[in-house]
Amino acid sequence: MMITMNDIKKTMGGTVLFEALHFEMKVGERVGLVGRNGSGKSTLFKLITQEEPIDAGALYIQKNVSIGHLKQIPDEWEGTAKAYLLSAFDDLMKMVHAMNELEQDMVDPEKMDKALKKYGDLQEQFTQAGGYEIEANIEKIAHGLGIYHLLDQKFAQLSGGEKTKLGLAMLLLEQPNVLLLDEPTNHLDLNAIEWLENYLTRYDGAVCIISHDRTFLDQTVDRVADLESGEITSYKGNYIAFEKQKEEKLLAEFQAYQEQQKKIKKMKEAIRRLRQWANEANPPNEKLFKKAKSMERALERMEKKEKPLIDPKKMKLALDADGRSGTDVFLLQEVRKSFGNRDVLTGVDLHLRYKERLAIVGANGSGKSTLLHILLGKGKEDQGTVQVGSSMEIGYLPQEPLQGADPEMRMIDYFREHIRVTEGQARHILAAFMFYGYHVFHKIRQLSGGEQMRLKLAIFMHQGINVLILDEPTNHLDIESQEVLEEAVEKFAGTVLAVSHDRYFLNACFPETAYLVDGKLHRYLGNYDATQTKWKELQEMALEKVERKSVPDQQKRTPESPIIDEADVEEQILALEEQLEQLQLQMAEEQDVDQLMEAQDRKETLEKERDRLYEHWITS
Repeated sequence: MMITMNDIKKTMGGTVLFEALHFEMKVGERVGLVGRNGSGKSTLFKLITQEEPIDAGALYIQKNVSIGHLKQIPDEWEGTAKAYLLSAFDDLMKMVHAMNELEQDMVDPEKMDKALKKYGDLQEQFTQAGGYEIEANIEKIAHGLGIYHLLDQKFAQLSGGEKTKLGLAMLLLEQPNVLLLDEPTNHLDLNAIEWLENYLTRYDGAVCIISHDRTFLDQTVDRVADLESGEITSYKGNYIAFEKQKEEKLLAEFQAYQEQQKKIKKMKEAIRRLRQWANEANPPNEKLFKKAKSMERALERMEKKEKPLIDPKKMKLALDADGRSGTDVFLLQEVRKSFGNRDVLTGVDLHLRYKERLAIVGANGSGKSTLLHILLGKGKEDQGTVQVGSSMEIGYLPQEPLQGADPEMRMIDYFREHIRVTEGQARHILAAFMFYGYHVFHKIRQLSGGEQMRLKLAIFMHQGINVLILDEPTNHLDIESQEVLEEAVEKFAGTVLAVSHDRYFLNACFPETAYLVDGKLHRYLGNYDATQTKWKELQEMALEKVERKSVPDQQKRTPESPIIDEADVEEQILALEEQLEQLQLQMAEEQDVDQLMEAQDRKETLEKERDRLYEHWITS
């Protein structure tokens, strides 16, 4: 056992999270830690890393075991994102500094022999520890997680999501014996999620993952630890296997509970009759009284089975379409949008009709949010036409559902601001969304992401909408709430358009999928699993287009031809940088040695051309 927790007790804010919790992790295990929001999953991680003290019980960690914990947002850092990642190699960087000093000593004839020996020993240690692979490792992970473009930016200027991705990259570079990952797929696009899945399946150490992404858990874990009511129950297999085993276990427990209840009922009836017969006898029958008393004691000693929670409380969500919209909901033709010199949308066509369900999938930065803003009238296209249908009542669920709300406003007041009901009616409605008692008076700033999402869904349910636009709706919901949302979307009689990277949600709710690649929308009949190969093909075609674009015009000119102007040079440099970035990403994943060597040759050729263009640009 690498980690063992016995009889753990933990109280937070007056609430007992655990009283006698047991948990353990073995070498090489991949564990999925699941449970409702607020069940204590993140707290459990903090107890293991000793960021939070244990109230009672014992924590054992094997000697020399290193533990890496992915927090939601890493600590602040002075310097660039790359410098932050380099700090994962502190010991190796100290060796580099020491070798640099020894190089200075080697110039001095009196110090040379001693310095040479030390330098050789240090260089051997540096090589064995992977010192010469630092840059390659950073490039591989940065490309895989889609953060290569952030490396030269100041860490302090990055968004919370970008910092979280860097925190994940840092953790993977440190390669601890145990990885504790808390919602690692948040802020990652589908390409990065699938890369991380492959990375974790090959990881040498043990991994424990808190995640609401069911497909991600299916692909990465071999055991599920279910945290419920302060106790952990373990199930072998991935998430699908866990769901099946838990259902079977609950049904078996319920059957055993019912059998015991029948037995208890029979014993109580027997006791009643024995007492009745004893009293009816003349004189009263003492033997029958003793028999009844003996049965009562047996009943008291019996270990009573608790009634298992077959269907735990879930939010009661039913999205009823209020009337119907026109047949044509959205009609876009040749829509273009640029920001500065960057073309985001380069000719989007979309015809969304009444009752259609369409999912939009794309890499981070592909323009998904830009497209949604144009559809909602929050952004303006540069070119093209956007037609919005008649009789539209749109419900929009953004990634941050209460964005712009007063953080000091009470939840119930926010609800009543949108839905005109009495306080008593509001409390009754909110209870159906799992907001009970004093909870409804919490301020907006006190709500978790999942609670904010549930509050927004409660408002939707009572607003009467016929078009639903969802932007990553499952990000903050626990798995039970995701299932409720999926069922509600399935039953919704209106039109649904969603941007998501949750493959389970995409496959369950959307019979059509549109991929946003290279500024254009490509629509296919079928869910994500049925159409994802099309997406890969589109991405490859976009990469080939970039490669063709970067073929230097210099090759097409005679020595007497005029030099290309500065704007052309800048454009070619940008194209080459993009091509190199894509090529490095492919190389990081390539297993075939011949293909890798061929890619390296292409990389060197492109780098030479880029350097030549840079030199021309600087001197022109």
